[in-house]
Amino acid sequence: MPAEARRLPDGRLHLHHGPMDLILGADGTPEAVEAAFAAAAVRFAPLLDELVAELPALRSATPQPLRGATARRMARAVAPHRPAFITPMAAVAGAVAETVLAVMPRPGLTRAHVNNGGDIALHLTPGTSYSAAFAGSETRVTIHHADPVRGIATSGWCGRSQSLGIADAVTVLAASAAAADAAATMIANAVDLPGHPGITRLPARQVRHDSDLGDLPVTTSVAPLTATEAALALARGAALARRLIAAEVIAGAALFLHPCLQTLGQPLLAPMPEPCLG
Repeated sequence: MPAEARRLPDGRLHLHHGPMDLILGADGTPEAVEAAFAAAAVRFAPLLDELVAELPALRSATPQPLRGATARRMARAVAPHRPAFITPMAAVAGAVAETVLAVMPRPGLTRAHVNNGGDIALHLTPGTSYSAAFAGSETRVTIHHADPVRGIATSGWCGRSQSLGIADAVTVLAASAAAADAAATMIANAVDLPGHPGITRLPARQVRHDSDLGDLPVTTSVAPLTATEAALALARGAALARRLIAAEVIAGAALFLHPCLQTLGQPLLAPMPEPCLG
């Protein structure tokens, strides 16, 4: 099936091809918005084939030579997390969003975003901002042009990606969508209670035959946890998030595991649920 592009009733653009499903928004003059959407559709059309051509290397935990711009974005995003196990696929959604966004800016376009299943790449000009709700709570964040954030990504065991941890959701803010995507994956992996009897795991390839995680155990179910247990699991992920903030790999993160919330870094806007940890 070829890539599909269609305008939504609210004016946004929907791009779809195989597993890729993107929603694009843009503000500016009508001419600039139309030109930005047209360029995005052209760039999106061959993107899946470009990634499939390098799929074996992208699924490897050992760095491999990569040719495509999106594949190289993925590799750059995961590099700060090594030597821990990570493959470039941990950044694929964010990198795809970045690649499409990169062709959109032009005179007359004041703001744009590309949302790839919740992983978002942003274009902001002076005086503009972007607000988003974090998965799992009423917490919101507003990103301004002057902020060092142009990417938002979310990971967790309940989402479309496999996870080694038990986070309901980990949302990360970073300088790029690919960087946020990779970091959200790693922080969500770190939110865990090893050996807890209420957590069920299976080898990744038993759950999804083409998983880049091979035989690593991925979470398939999590029994209800006490607040103390959830807080302990979140503390593990928060420790990694703090290290990534200190190293300037990310700008901030929000970690959710019912009934607890932990936020770090980039200020968040109320209302927020009462956290289990300070």
